[in-house]
Amino acid sequence: MPARAVPEMLFASQEFPKPLTDDAVRAADVVITMGCGDACPVYPGKRYEDWDVADPAGRSLDEVRAIRADIDQRVRTLIRELLPGAPATLPV
Repeated sequence: MPARAVPEMLFASQEFPKPLTDDAVRAADVVITMGCGDACPVYPGKRYEDWDVADPAGRSLDEVRAIRADIDQRVRTLIRELLPGAPATLPV
């Protein structure tokens, strides 16, 4: 997919999956995984959510935008859950 076709995703194109490190998990209130299932390490005492999110690889622009919107909505819902005083409309 040409970068010029998805200008809003240029920043995201620099991102990549990162392994869960001890430090990152210790600092987290919630550990979100996306499809690693039993392959992900589990740290006692942490809340885990495995989000069943489609892999954007090889998808059309509209499908990638839908995946991005799905993740965005899940993040916003989690923020409102963790921070009940957060504004009803979160910034983009």
